Amino acid sequence: MLDVMVQWEQEPGDRPAFARVRSVASPETAESPSRDVVTLYGQPTPESLAFALAATVEARKQGLYTTREFEVTETTGVVGDAAWRDRSTGELIRRDLNIPLTVLRETAKDLLNEGGQAIRRLLAGLLMPEWPEGTRRALSFQLAGAAPVGRASDMLAAMREADAANFDDEQ
Repeated sequence: MLDVMVQWEQEPGDRPAFARVRSVASPETAESPSRDVVTLYGQPTPESLAFALAATVEARKQGLYTTREFEVTETTGVVGDAAWRDRSTGELIRRDLNIPLTVLRETAKDLLNEGGQAIRRLLAGLLMPEWPEGTRRALSFQLAGAAPVGRASDMLAAMREADAANFDDEQ
């Protein structure tokens, strides 16, 4: 399952990135990240959210037991790092994480084509004017059955199933 917390910072500041992603360790085990936190800066759109989610999906494909932190830009794609502890030596290993723009664009396009309704709902929830003043705008987003090494189309199928289940619960 892909568990993502999406939050929105209205003021982009002096950041060149429109999003930042970092993994957060599971409370049960600090070795395995269980959630990615996606922070959007400035005025988000369905396309920018899909691009940030695509970066999260593609970064997950890099490995199961990694901690990641990176920025997402429309000009350079993903730039950041991944780290994990070697199970045999206990040594902390780090490496650069770079995901090409072409890969991100294709995955974002697939996400929008197949799961655009769920992405738009998530974005609408973040942009609702009823949030109390000073509250951090953040919502959880889960994709059931999204394997870290799976294809985007597999994740999108799970997303459609989850969206249908949520619709059935509302009625």
